[in-house]
Amino acid sequence: MRDRIAPMKLLALLIALAVGAPAAAQAPGASGQSTARPNALTASGTLMVPTKIEVPYTLFTLPNGLHVILHEDHSVPIVTVNMWYHVGSGRERPGRTGFAHLFEHLMFMGSGHVKPGEFDTLLEAVGGTNNGSTETDRTNYWINVPSNAIELALFLESDRIGYLLDTMTPQTVDAQRDVVKNERRQSYENRPYGMADITLTEMLFPEGHPYHWPVIGYMPDLTAASYEDVVAFFKKYYAPANASLVVAGDLDTATIRKLVEKWFGDVKAGPPVEPPTIPGVALMSVQRKTITDRVQLPRLYLAWVTPRHFEPGDAALDVVADVLAGGKNSRLYKRLVYDMQIAQNVSAQQASGRLASYFQIEATPRPGHTADELQKIIDEEIAKLQQEPPTAHEVDRSLNQIESSFYNRMERVGGFGGKADQLNAYYTETGDPDWFNEDLGRYRALSPPDVRAAAESFLPRDRRVELTVVPEGKP
Repeated sequence: MRDRIAPMKLLALLIALAVGAPAAAQAPGASGQSTARPNALTASGTLMVPTKIEVPYTLFTLPNGLHVILHEDHSVPIVTVNMWYHVGSGRERPGRTGFAHLFEHLMFMGSGHVKPGEFDTLLEAVGGTNNGSTETDRTNYWINVPSNAIELALFLESDRIGYLLDTMTPQTVDAQRDVVKNERRQSYENRPYGMADITLTEMLFPEGHPYHWPVIGYMPDLTAASYEDVVAFFKKYYAPANASLVVAGDLDTATIRKLVEKWFGDVKAGPPVEPPTIPGVALMSVQRKTITDRVQLPRLYLAWVTPRHFEPGDAALDVVADVLAGGKNSRLYKRLVYDMQIAQNVSAQQASGRLASYFQIEATPRPGHTADELQKIIDEEIAKLQQEPPTAHEVDRSLNQIESSFYNRMERVGGFGGKADQLNAYYTETGDPDWFNEDLGRYRALSPPDVRAAAESFLPRDRRVELTVVPEGKP
């Protein structure tokens, strides 16, 4: 087996990277890149956007099963390494929750050839940044570096998938377990309205459903997890065949392919991972609950189980959320906050997932008013949208905001939501990394009647969750 880089060799590599000149950014059109002109404004001030998005990529699979996607973008001398593991809290089991998020912490605590604390130190020495996150359906990690430091990023990322267990000890697991517990206290138990998010998914999805428990896990499960349990979880899900790697930015495809093969080729293949099941879930009645919290004002949550990500109705519900509560010109904000002045704020979202989604409306009354008052007005506005389509102006405004956000994300190569992250997301969910046109096309095809139909079909008044948070000591 090829020896991994020794500490002194790594130090020499860092010095060379620090003094080396950054790779020159190539002109548009180099290495097969599109030579299309950039967006521009017409004389009337309207933004001209390309009708077809082109994100060229190279896709290949290593013998150990790792799926690799390479994309060249020479606009700035930056390269990102973006790794998705196809495991999130939805692949856990009752009684053993929180493992996916625990590994998000453990992956930064050193590996076979990287001492604890060196991961960040090495990256900071070359001007790099990194982060990770966990959701129900995936765990992702990204590293952004100047293009001349790409080999360091590949080394670090490959070492923690191939050699994490070489240095992980029961003491390491216990230390990060305590960190996660403290994070749960800060983000949920001791944060105003924090337990509402956990309660909401518990009401929406029955016990045993992969979305029933919170991503961060339950305290008893985190306490009960043994070191052997944690190791078994890593061996099962942190395998090359259960991951996809995107390297994007100021790179040469042929060169980076050889470097990927060099650093990831010696990672052992793991056992095959069974595909996730898609259990059916539906609300058959209204589920009501009231919980107390150390807050000054009550808060109302209404939620419905809705179509999975990319299924028919998913995109239309994004527009429904925007028409109802997307900004100060939306129907609910204008009526509750401006006109009647009975609400502090109101928001709505379609929270899309691979196994199921949910649509949520959240509203906080002003002092002297109640959640029941807000719910009455919210139901009236939903009913209006179900009976009559929104105006063309409302839909156009929403679509313009969605399209603007879409292109803004594409301006970034790395980080959360950047182009590399999107390539990985599309590949994970559709098998096609370049699904940009199809995704945006879901919204461009919508009409006002489509929005009304989605509100009517997926927001029934008699099949939803109604959760109210009230201040402690008050009825």
